[in-house]
Amino acid sequence: MQARVLKFFIPFVFFATAINAFATQGWAIGIPLAIAWWLIPLLELFIKPNPANLSQAEEEMAKKSRVYDWLLYLVVPLQYACLYLFLSTWENNSYTIFETAGRIAVMGLLCGVFGINVGHELGHRVKRVEQTLAKSLLLTSLYMHFFTEHNKGHHKRVATPEDPSSARYGEMVYLFYFRTIIFSYLSAWHIANEETRKKEKKVVSVHNEMIQFHILQASFVVLIFFLFGWLVTIYYLLAAAIGIMLLETVNYIEHYGLKRNKLADGKYERTMPVHSWNSDHVIGRIFLFELSRHSDHHYLASRKYQILKHHDNSPQMPTGYPGMMILALITPAWFYVMNRRIKQLTKEG
Repeated sequence: MQARVLKFFIPFVFFATAINAFATQGWAIGIPLAIAWWLIPLLELFIKPNPANLSQAEEEMAKKSRVYDWLLYLVVPLQYACLYLFLSTWENNSYTIFETAGRIAVMGLLCGVFGINVGHELGHRVKRVEQTLAKSLLLTSLYMHFFTEHNKGHHKRVATPEDPSSARYGEMVYLFYFRTIIFSYLSAWHIANEETRKKEKKVVSVHNEMIQFHILQASFVVLIFFLFGWLVTIYYLLAAAIGIMLLETVNYIEHYGLKRNKLADGKYERTMPVHSWNSDHVIGRIFLFELSRHSDHHYLASRKYQILKHHDNSPQMPTGYPGMMILALITPAWFYVMNRRIKQLTKEG
């Protein structure tokens, strides 16, 4: 098996350390969090980004290799196994407030990195079974409407004022959270309603994808409540909320301040690599299944993660996604770093 395939086994360290976190007490609970928010950002400050693309022959080999797909499929049972461990290991242990918060944060990390991120990758596939796996992963974060809005809304409207998932210049992340969560949810309803009408079905019926999602998510939460009790259900809801906030922080950094021009006919120019922030920092790319090569993802959404490309004209982040997410939470520092880059891009354009 080639090294370029083997490197994508590395993200599974989060599953291994999370399983340990749910089976223990004390400082070991924080290991997955330390990897994500301390070790990776620190390493990416010193390791140079790698803009190299696969050769045409390497790309063809990567396209044909099913191992890349199997790795994504493997995430589904592991995600549910970890969720079960998280839910079932509270009863016989007396956790401190810090240990409780740590366990919730670890599950939230899994919801973001695997539940939503891998769900996002599989959600762009055309096979029904892969889309079903995507929805099952999004279910663990209670964010199934992302499947509808992201694929049929965000990718069409990205880097325009009409897109709730594209952060505007000068918009702080804390205000962005409210705008993107509320209006992305409403957008998903609008898209699902229109699709139901096109099928000549009643909007308020099980034929409506959003109603299906709500039934599934409500049933899932009720099942957790009856099996594990109200307190564990609250812990789970908090973990899912953390996963959602991780996603929306990523959305914030991916398109902040970038805009597509409106053409004479009132439509927007085609989405190009210049309309998404890109990061070629290797560690973040691996741990997020190449999500940070976001410019190419929006340029050609059908391209699988293993063959995403660097584009010379795509705007580059100063570090990888984990570090940029931390920076986004420090508003003055974010504006200082990113607004200068946007102004430079405007001059170059």
